[in-house]
Amino acid sequence: MRVAVVGGGLLGTLLTWRLATGPGRGQCRVELWAGGHRERDEDATTRSGGMVRAYAGTAADSLLAARSLAELRSSPTLRTWAGYRETGSVVVQAAGTGTAGSGTAAALAVVEDLLPGHAACVEAPELARRFSFRDLPEGAWGIVEDHAGYLFPDRLRDAVLSHLPADRVRVLHRGAGSVDPAPAVRPADGGPAMGYDAVVLATGPWTPALLERSGLDAAGYRTKQIQYTWCSGWPAGLGAFTDETSGLYGRPADGGGMIGVPTDLWDVAPSAAEVRDGVTDELRMAVERRLPGAVVLGLRTVPALDCYYEHPGAVLRQVARGSALYTFAGGSGGAVKTALAASRDAAAALLEGDPEGRSAGPAVQLTAA
Repeated sequence: MRVAVVGGGLLGTLLTWRLATGPGRGQCRVELWAGGHRERDEDATTRSGGMVRAYAGTAADSLLAARSLAELRSSPTLRTWAGYRETGSVVVQAAGTGTAGSGTAAALAVVEDLLPGHAACVEAPELARRFSFRDLPEGAWGIVEDHAGYLFPDRLRDAVLSHLPADRVRVLHRGAGSVDPAPAVRPADGGPAMGYDAVVLATGPWTPALLERSGLDAAGYRTKQIQYTWCSGWPAGLGAFTDETSGLYGRPADGGGMIGVPTDLWDVAPSAAEVRDGVTDELRMAVERRLPGAVVLGLRTVPALDCYYEHPGAVLRQVARGSALYTFAGGSGGAVKTALAASRDAAAALLEGDPEGRSAGPAVQLTAA
């Protein structure tokens, strides 16, 4: 079986590694279209903050995130490759979330089932005492994980690339100009189309444009720009965090941290990402309200772009029914948390032709876009 994985970011590289080294690895040969240096410098892998935790909002994502975190923490090799820092994690929730039958409650149940006792729920006074949050709305509460933190996605990607077995993987430092449901890939630098038994587009924010350029349906895929600011100062005891009541998110770093707020910058081309002053102003106001005096902005602001999908999740999706052309994108800004488990499931589905992903344990979604 000849498989092309188009995209040299974290998801594409991990999928290639799983195909070449996991169960069934003798069944295929992989060509990884890793793209050029410019793409690597601008991709979400290089610019991601790398925050990881078990709770991920929905039950489906929390299942993948908890499995990914468990594998990361159990593997000294992966921890070293990723530069994993265990700082703890807290997610601040608004009043009324987490009630019986809600998505939050279902996600917490998944985490508890896989990692008993891993996540604890705390009230607003404890959030203020332990993590220095201020001006929390009435009824706010938090999900605290002591065994979580952040990693460096580009370090993990580069380490995996350097450990791909040469007898089963060929890395091509070129991009895809277009693709075909046959399936086939036509190089961006010219030349005839190259046919494969399966082609996977792990192309992040380049996915919508690549599909459209190929005359294929890109409905549901959109790009979105995010940006965060490196800062000095960081509250004692606060690790990686997401505050759903203010939009703030961030993590510590040597001498300070990185911190940001959500944006509404949709359909930005990868070449057009740039710092937006209006977002920086919103960030400053949110910091002054929620973490006054603890964080000083202004060191450096970084724009980044990712691929969002109408049904978020880093899963295999058929581009056209009956075709072996798939996307492996649409993580919608949270793919790092789920990348290890998602890549394992995707490899199992490709190698075994098993849409239920039974060999990988939990189900893999193999859906038509």
